[in-house]
Amino acid sequence: MTWTWRYEGDDGAIVTVGGASSSESFTSQGDAETWLGETWRDLLAAGVLQVTLLDAGRRIYGPMSLRPVT
Repeated sequence: MTWTWRYEGDDGAIVTVGGASSSESFTSQGDAETWLGETWRDLLAAGVLQVTLLDAGRRIYGPMSLRPVT
């Protein structure tokens, strides 16, 4: 299984960051979620407004907003 985060704008359109439209690959859902917890602020600053978690291209959950709750 290959877990990745797909980067999206508010409308669900794919957002490219550093030439990529998704995160690096992870071997587990937990690793992918930990990575996102550590990098969401950088993604938000780069224009990613929401993400969707994929397992081998199949949507697991999302879209999930990266904006902080105010």
